[in-house]
Amino acid sequence: MTARPLPDSAATRARMSAQRRRDTAPELALRRELHRRGRRYRVDRAPLPGMRRRADLVFSRARVAVFVDGCFWHRCPRHATSPKNNAAWWATKLDGNVARDRDTDDRLAAAGWTVVRIWEHEDPVTAADAVEAALHPARNDR
Repeated sequence: MTARPLPDSAATRARMSAQRRRDTAPELALRRELHRRGRRYRVDRAPLPGMRRRADLVFSRARVAVFVDGCFWHRCPRHATSPKNNAAWWATKLDGNVARDRDTDDRLAAAGWTVVRIWEHEDPVTAADAVEAALHPARNDR
């Protein structure tokens, strides 16, 4: 296994390690809305045993995994930016994040899970509607 290249400065490394992995404002807003609707879920869980990737919300019985993706870290088509300082390192890092997201989606789909990806800028009510639609796909066919 090769060593990963590091960001170019101690300040960048410090900012990256301080980045919240869970309980971000967009995630909390979605959780509040789903809880208000009577939904119960597990937080920051690996949907599959042995899977090192964790979903922000997991509905185990319904087999629905919800990810609330940050616009910068996951390259939102609307808000993505590319840092100019150490551009090659950042491009590799962010492209890797997106590739890992697609791999996670594929693995979960192959195991019979439904994946819901929410961008951090999305309205919590609209996002909760998308989660509800994944929880009850039969209701949406009418």
